[in-house]
Amino acid sequence: MALRSDLRNVAIIAHVDHGKTTLVDAMLWQSGAFRDNQDVNDRVMDSMDLEREKGITILAKNTAVRYEGVKLNIIDTPGHADFGGEVERGLKMVDGVLLLVDASEGPLPQTRFVLRKALEDKLPVILVVNKVDRPDARISEVVDEVYELFIDLGASESQIEFPIVYTNAKAGCASLVTTDPGTSLKPLMDTLLDTIPAPEYEEGHPLQAHVTNLDASAYVGRLAICRVRNGTIKKGSQVAWCKADGTITSSRISELYITEALDRVDAAEAGPGEIIAVAGMADITIGETLADLTDPRPLPVITVDEPSISVTIGINLSPLAGKDGTKLTARQIQDRLTAETIGNVSIRVLDTERPDVWEVQGRGELQLAILVEIMRREGFELTVGKPQVVIRDIDGKRHEPVERMTIDVPEEYVGVITQMLALRKGRMEQMINHGTGWVRMDYLVPARGLIGFRTEFLTDTRGTGLLHHVFEAWEPWAGDMRLRPTGSLVADRTGKTASFALFNLQERGSLFVEPGEDVYEGMIVGENARQEDLDVNAIKEKHLTNVRSSTSDVLIRLVPARKLSLDQALEFVREDECVEVTPHSVRMRKVVLEQVERVREARRLRA
Repeated sequence: MALRSDLRNVAIIAHVDHGKTTLVDAMLWQSGAFRDNQDVNDRVMDSMDLEREKGITILAKNTAVRYEGVKLNIIDTPGHADFGGEVERGLKMVDGVLLLVDASEGPLPQTRFVLRKALEDKLPVILVVNKVDRPDARISEVVDEVYELFIDLGASESQIEFPIVYTNAKAGCASLVTTDPGTSLKPLMDTLLDTIPAPEYEEGHPLQAHVTNLDASAYVGRLAICRVRNGTIKKGSQVAWCKADGTITSSRISELYITEALDRVDAAEAGPGEIIAVAGMADITIGETLADLTDPRPLPVITVDEPSISVTIGINLSPLAGKDGTKLTARQIQDRLTAETIGNVSIRVLDTERPDVWEVQGRGELQLAILVEIMRREGFELTVGKPQVVIRDIDGKRHEPVERMTIDVPEEYVGVITQMLALRKGRMEQMINHGTGWVRMDYLVPARGLIGFRTEFLTDTRGTGLLHHVFEAWEPWAGDMRLRPTGSLVADRTGKTASFALFNLQERGSLFVEPGEDVYEGMIVGENARQEDLDVNAIKEKHLTNVRSSTSDVLIRLVPARKLSLDQALEFVREDECVEVTPHSVRMRKVVLEQVERVREARRLRA
């Protein structure tokens, strides 16, 4: 096997918010990718609006920096396990990984997830302990925890012998010892060149390029992001397109790009080990291979973990449908969902009994909520059902996904958390008191027990608790759970809400609507303080007489309405409820709008 010594391909993997994107920024600046006076955003790799708003990476992206004559292709991967499909694809493009761990928080569930994937692919690892400047940093303990994690995941002896670099990504400093903060990222870059192997290829082997991601250009259409395994690919040449279904067709490479810093630049050809983008194949999908036309040798199709959470997505059927969005038809929704499955291998779309409703399966609530949020910004109006877990039949028994969850809370909330998770069939694995007033608890919890858990958790810990979870395994069905102890306040007629009516409803529970909002029969206008649902009149106005003055209404004091975000609304709804999503509104409603029909349905289920 020959080596491309002028090239390195590396992925940065970590738990969410441990500093991956910030470290890539520092590498770009110190490699001279930007002019000194260039106006560049923080977290320049997070290019999507949603990524900037939420402060997370959603899509894996690649950039390239040059250091001492070597080109470093760097893949910045998401930290959320919901976007694990992006992580798995990113690892197929590289020859080694930087494992980033926070110097205070240490390895968390998503750290375990991304590291497990890297070890399965037998990739060498460099441990980067980031945020060493934190006042609560516990560097030596964190390094010990990482060693334990490697052993726990069954790492080989060679994998456990990993180099360690200590960094402050925000300041752009790295060091090989804890006593010296360093002045630049040079120690990290040198370690990277020494540890990450150069790409291997077989001399004389025909062309093989693996499609690991997709992108789109306004000028040339669909782009296939590939890693060239063997041979050389040339712009304008004819190649064999080895499809996922086993067929092979001839296709022409109309455009060929390689990455320099943040830009895609035209290239005449690219050799083995290079990460490229090619245009010319309108229907190419992830996992397929571009090969030599005279001797095509397809590579294995990429597979990712199975989905564990699903929602139903359909057309908007509420009385207010069509007033807000521009994309309303079943055909438009179906085309958009189909397009999503092409570029996102961890999403599945299944037909249901109804022609205008589809079941969409993914890795987690966040991933599915992000998809719905992107669609509403594109002008869609949708009806989204309550997230459900995907059930699997194993050896004739019903199995459900179980999540590994790590919770960090102040000591005084341990009892509250234990009680909450007991209701959700959670099993405590271990509890560690760091002696700082904070306790770390590790749990195994059925995934359906965590639907809607985050909001309740933050409320009960007064916003101080930290919560992270990742898929662990499939286990037998744990039995019934009653997760929401409260009912809904449901509007019993259509109209505009009135201050007088809402003032009288305040004592029943918390309201989601303000005066003057459109409501309709079956729409959820608040959360009932009691367990059962309550049909209420939210549009009743105060009748004026010659006794009262109309100005006395000014004295009505309304508690501000609770405005739920899309994520919170999906967590809140029950099985008989759904979320109406439009470009400017998120409303919750009953699946059956008419009160009489709901009563009849409830009697039928009890019978």
